Amino acid sequence: MSTVKEAVDVEVPVHTAYNQWTQFEEFPRFMEGVEEVRQLDDRHNHWTTKIGGVRREFDTEIVDQLPDDRITWRSVGGDTEQRGSVRFERLDDTHTRVELTMDVEPSGMAEKGADALGIIDRRVKGDMRRFKDYIEERGGETGAWRGRIRPGEPGDPGTPGTPGPSGSPGGTPGTPGPGTPGPGTRGPGTLGGPGPIL
Repeated sequence: MSTVKEAVDVEVPVHTAYNQWTQFEEFPRFMEGVEEVRQLDDRHNHWTTKIGGVRREFDTEIVDQLPDDRITWRSVGGDTEQRGSVRFERLDDTHTRVELTMDVEPSGMAEKGADALGIIDRRVKGDMRRFKDYIEERGGETGAWRGRIRPGEPGDPGTPGTPGPSGSPGGTPGTPGPGTPGPGTRGPGTLGGPGPIL
């Protein structure tokens, strides 16, 4: 299994960087090779990627999520084996360090070759730079989900669309406008997912 680690400093407050990262269906806008991310529930996402002409589909599970601090995931099914974490560190009121660490097990000949040539590492670095450009150019997040997922909680922490305490998993997903995310919301039509997936 290969480990990739990359950090980028973004010129937005920590809550803005974190909130945007919870909008996983937006990932194809700045992640090379990610064709689609579809939210299945508060913990699970279905990914479609195309790398080096090879299409892969797989599911991920969020195993730990703490607002303005971290999101940790693992793959749970499909063609890709990986796990990772993205952390958010407040540098000051308007700057945040976003650090991604991923463990990836290349599954096919194309992925193994890409890993040996350092292409996976370069792709993640590029994704992080594109995230920086994306969030700084927007100046605000496209939505937010402020719920908490704790390690060891069994399965789905709640049923999407059912009332729950504001800011807790299982709260009703919302559709705030740009710059107006509320607690307990994932944003327009999305519920969430992990980080750059190869």
